[in-house]
Amino acid sequence: MSAKHFFIKHINNIEEYLCALLLAAFVMLLFAQIVLRQLFQYSIPWGDEVATYMFVWFAYLGAVVAAKMSAHNRVTFHFKWFPPIVKTVSETVADLLWVGFNAFFVYLSYDFVFNKMNLFWKSQTTGIPMKYFYLILPIAFTLMSVRILWNLYLKLFKGVEILDPEAEELKKISQSTQGEV
Repeated sequence: MSAKHFFIKHINNIEEYLCALLLAAFVMLLFAQIVLRQLFQYSIPWGDEVATYMFVWFAYLGAVVAAKMSAHNRVTFHFKWFPPIVKTVSETVADLLWVGFNAFFVYLSYDFVFNKMNLFWKSQTTGIPMKYFYLILPIAFTLMSVRILWNLYLKLFKGVEILDPEAEELKKISQSTQGEV
């Protein structure tokens, strides 16, 4: 594998790496808090608050990963009975509406973080300005839109069928059971 492909592969998975890092960090921090409280009657003053912020970032980046994998919850059962072109158009319109919502939310959250948020709002225990914690909103919704548009590009122009992991697993099970019959 060339260095270029290695780099692209890892950049393409950056949200997943960040999610794994955040999950491990906040679970270890909360575990340390529990052990310290139970065994030493002490707790890290900033531990619960920082773990909460890590969890929020984890959740939003997880939504980006779900968009990348086309694994967001949505009602698509009825598309099975549509002709392929109607299914494609319906899914494309739904995804473009989703991107439109995301763009509006990016605008609102960016405006809030950089224009409307009080500069003196700081985290209670760390003293870090709250805007750094709220930055996840415009970041996540921008990344989600990029992932949605990329999936649309792959689907419409490259002919790539992007199945969410559950659909892929169901397809494998269906194929294996058909092979046994």
